[in-house]
Amino acid sequence: MAERLLYRDAVISVAYDEAEQWLLAEWQAEQDAFTVQAGALRMLELLRQQGCRKVLNDNRRVQTTWADAAEWGGRVWFPLMIEAGLEYFAWVYSPNVYSRLSTDLTLQHTAKPVVRTFDSIEAARTWLRQI
Repeated sequence: MAERLLYRDAVISVAYDEAEQWLLAEWQAEQDAFTVQAGALRMLELLRQQGCRKVLNDNRRVQTTWADAAEWGGRVWFPLMIEAGLEYFAWVYSPNVYSRLSTDLTLQHTAKPVVRTFDSIEAARTWLRQI
């Protein structure tokens, strides 16, 4: 895999996969409204810079709820991502039930782009490769 690290802090790392031509966002540990919004806006900036249309969003390491950012994510952030060129978003669930509920809540507020959720990173990669 030819991943080039674009950004890393305590709560998120974002890389660009040269071969697959998608952003890979890996979220870490505890999240709240502030960290989710900051990380999501960083993803938006990097999506614009890379000019890609796919994102692999990996929440497997998230250990908390972040429901207070869910509506913002669906109603504000996803439209901005679409405007920046996003077409397909593969979202890998956290094993934490509260984080999963936060993901589902975000998607209730999301009309576009094509978003699919997955329990494994491999399934998410396979789907992104097929579209």
